[in-house]
Amino acid sequence: MKNQFAYCVALLVMASVITTALSGCDARKAAVSDSKEAPYSVAPAATQIGIDESSKANTESYDVIVENEFVDSLSNPKSTFSIDVDTASYSNVRRFIGDGTVPPKGAVRIEELINYFRYQYADPTSEHPFSVQTDLGKCPWNEKHQLVRIGLKGKTFPPTKRPNCNLVFLLDVSGSMGKPNKLPLVKQAMRMLVEKLDDRDRVAIVVYASATGLVLPSTAASNADEILAAMEQLESGGSTNGGEGIHLAYKVAAENFIEDGINRVILCTDGDFNVGTTDRSSLVDLIQAKAKSGVSLSVLGFGTGNLKDDAMELLADRGNGNYAYIDSKLEAKKALVEQLNGTLITIAKDVKIQVDFNPARVQAYRLIGYENRMLKNEDFADDKKDAGEIGAGHTVTALYEVVPAGAETPVRKGSESEFVETKLKSSATESSTVLKVHLRYKQPDASVSETFSVALEHAFSSPIEMPKGDFQFAASVAAYGMLLRDSKFKGEADWEMVLNLAKNGIGNDQHGHRSEFVKLARQAATLNR
Repeated sequence: MKNQFAYCVALLVMASVITTALSGCDARKAAVSDSKEAPYSVAPAATQIGIDESSKANTESYDVIVENEFVDSLSNPKSTFSIDVDTASYSNVRRFIGDGTVPPKGAVRIEELINYFRYQYADPTSEHPFSVQTDLGKCPWNEKHQLVRIGLKGKTFPPTKRPNCNLVFLLDVSGSMGKPNKLPLVKQAMRMLVEKLDDRDRVAIVVYASATGLVLPSTAASNADEILAAMEQLESGGSTNGGEGIHLAYKVAAENFIEDGINRVILCTDGDFNVGTTDRSSLVDLIQAKAKSGVSLSVLGFGTGNLKDDAMELLADRGNGNYAYIDSKLEAKKALVEQLNGTLITIAKDVKIQVDFNPARVQAYRLIGYENRMLKNEDFADDKKDAGEIGAGHTVTALYEVVPAGAETPVRKGSESEFVETKLKSSATESSTVLKVHLRYKQPDASVSETFSVALEHAFSSPIEMPKGDFQFAASVAAYGMLLRDSKFKGEADWEMVLNLAKNGIGNDQHGHRSEFVKLARQAATLNR
């Protein structure tokens, strides 16, 4: 009887195991089906993202990116988008590749890969706070096409001319921040920033977990030891009440507001808001309302496993700030030391670009990247429509792949352009203008926009070659992004092309970022093979 009883128990246990396994399969199938409508989430296997094998689940989340298509320039001659100076995608992708994993497509935002690097654009010389440069060259991955590059360069500030800072460090100290690449790295990053400040500046520290508190009231940066000591005592634990922390941080910033100064909350988190105001739209509304008060928000993402990339990017965008992913001390140094003024000082806000193509020169065009920055053409003139910000010394690059005119295209109605009415204007066919770039922006403390325009001219009697240096490097990074995404627009691009263009475009690589990219591309090539 005992043997029979044991046998029955064994059968019941086996049945339970099989049922659980089948339920897990059904759940995974449902998750895959649901993901078509939801933001991209990385698959649960820890080994797929290079995190600790003991981690039971990976809840990182990324927005779905639907690549821009080619657009017929006769029927749709205008392309409108908001600028972007975020760089988080580059360092996050680097983290995946360093862990031996191809990144999820939602993590690869090509405009952020390109804009991770600084380019040699001329400093502004007019009354506008940034300059604009345009150029044209051969498209390396499609010999029948051309690349248009649009480059912006923000004005710079010498250290002595930097405005006074009122900074609030909003630090996530919840239980999920306990790993070495989270709270300990946050402390190291904030130490670098504090050491770059001086007696003109003030720092407060707000923390949040299950409860929220003011660890350090606004304190003169000349008391750096006091600020650093307050940070060093922080430990992680509890759940994440991010919404309450944001409320308190803005309250502290408002109480210490500096007129004509830099008033900014710097949020350091893995983005896992699971207590309090967790609804994304509510958080966005809160951040957007606070940005109108003159207090900006920058977001620094940390860690792996539960990174909420989609939420953090959105909060930074609506908070009139930037979003960077800090995967190492070197990345912290880049964002908070090398590019300190760009991170802290906004020189222009709500910056929009509208490109008006001449269909006599360009038959079709495709904006590479900026998918979540696209605007309707009518949004360009709408001062209520939010757009991106440019920091001091920032460079912004946008690439268009264009199909040169040649084949006859039908005349279409409804276009409003300098070059098109109900039919192609004769002045368009006689013009050497390829396109016009229209810029619209607001001064940091203004509510009304200013505008100006720049034209790209080309004498089409001469052959079009690819400009050397920066142009080649930007093209290399774009091709790298398309290969990582397995883009249908990658054409003849391969890893050898990426490496050759990058090596030819390294130029004066002061901080070694471009050389690092070459090594990263080699690693990515190995992974893809």
